[in-house]
Amino acid sequence: MSLAILGLTFLLGLIIGLPVAITLGVSSIAYLLYQGMPLVVVPQKMYAGIDVFVLLCIPGFILAGNLMNSGGITERIIRFAQALVGWIRGGLAQTNVASSMLFGGISGTAVADAASIGGMMIPGMKKAGYPADFSAAVTAASSTVGPIIPPSVPMIIVGSLAGISVGKMFIAGALPGIMLGLAMMVTTYIIAVRRGFPRQPWQGWGELGASFLGAFWALAMTALIVGGMLTGFVTPTETAVIASIYAVVVGAFIYRELPLAKLPGILIDSAVSSAAILALVGIANVFGWILVSERIPQFIAESVLSVTDNRILVILLINIVLLIVGMFMETIAALIILFVPLLTLAQSVGVDPMHFAVFAVLNLMIGLSTPPVGVCMFICANIARVPLGPVIRALIPYLMTNILVLLLVSYVPWISTWLPSLMD
Repeated sequence: MSLAILGLTFLLGLIIGLPVAITLGVSSIAYLLYQGMPLVVVPQKMYAGIDVFVLLCIPGFILAGNLMNSGGITERIIRFAQALVGWIRGGLAQTNVASSMLFGGISGTAVADAASIGGMMIPGMKKAGYPADFSAAVTAASSTVGPIIPPSVPMIIVGSLAGISVGKMFIAGALPGIMLGLAMMVTTYIIAVRRGFPRQPWQGWGELGASFLGAFWALAMTALIVGGMLTGFVTPTETAVIASIYAVVVGAFIYRELPLAKLPGILIDSAVSSAAILALVGIANVFGWILVSERIPQFIAESVLSVTDNRILVILLINIVLLIVGMFMETIAALIILFVPLLTLAQSVGVDPMHFAVFAVLNLMIGLSTPPVGVCMFICANIARVPLGPVIRALIPYLMTNILVLLLVSYVPWISTWLPSLMD
């Protein structure tokens, strides 16, 4: 009965539109009250959930991304991406995808990517004659690359949950992220050919070189993050601090587009964003503790394995569950609630924890651009000023492409594990 109260309260909260963090908290408190347990458990478990040293990466990388975003990075990345791929059929759409891949190595969050790249690219694409629904769709789909390519807030979360080095988790996402971006560029090309979208004229090696030099300091931040962790010279937390300092120096003194007077506002915005994420982590940890105490992970594993212990089918079932959950639930909450139970199931059929973590995050990233509540889809539709219906239809080819990449990553482990193995 107590589990029924937990589940019904949680579902009711989602149905009436409460924020996920509030829904998790209310349902957890309802369970504790029914069980007659003291509510002091709530702050205790919340604190335990966020008292993890590696989670200090989150405010560090959020601050670094906000600093670089305010320091003129977006325009330079788009200019370089346009010089690099704009000459391909569907040039501005290709630039959109390439910009998201490059920007993802700095921001680490899909929502920041969708808002920043979309705010510049969607109006530009509409002005150049691209349909508004397609412009929104390609931006929403490509923004999901951000949290796969390092740095990545979801990778920090799963690393802490699974006890895997966050540095290795970052590196594990690099190859799948690049594959995802390239696959979407191929999809964009096919759509562009079929619909007769224009290509931009080749701007010459001079513009390519000039745009690269303009974006160099921004792109070097990705090399700083990945290189530092790949060599083991710095920890992920130290990298986040270094990246923040680097972002101030580049934005304020090299690009000279980050007035020092703006720093207090950026710090406050970053603190608010970080607090929201860590509060969600803490509250979700209470909910997750309840699930573990009720042996839900073991129950899920035993239930599935009683039906089949075929590795291929179990991975497929996990993917289906995560894709469905990603359509409705916020990424971090979904990871904290479901990651451990599904990891238990995956390990029972011989799936490497790091491999599982990568395709679990990839699943939930796809959900960010999937109806009915894909956050990136809503952001891009709002920027494009177009109803959701046409955007959803335009998203279908990209969703199919992303799911194909997901299946490839799910069934070919070395895509996720090869680069991290070089760190051993």
